[in-house]
Amino acid sequence: MTELDPNLHHPTRLMVLAFLGGCQEAEFGAVRDYCQVSDSVLSKTAATLEELGYVKAKKGYVGKRPRTWLAATRAGRAALAGHLAALQQLAAAAAEAAGG
Repeated sequence: MTELDPNLHHPTRLMVLAFLGGCQEAEFGAVRDYCQVSDSVLSKTAATLEELGYVKAKKGYVGKRPRTWLAATRAGRAALAGHLAALQQLAAAAAEAAGG
């Protein structure tokens, strides 16, 4: 059985990485709005995921306004795929155990 990634047990980390797994990169505000969290929660979550090597942050400007873009790394995409596979295996085992 594929192992669950303990770093992705936290719902916000999982949601951020799942969102970023579906795109090349996303602006901080788009990720924040999708995950329905505050700036500070997303900032802390992104920093944790970046320390794990799952997310890369890039800073820049749009006009004169500072912006941050987030992107899932190859390691982050692999961790997400493994975690989701493990969850699917758990769900299948539970359904089999329940007789259905």
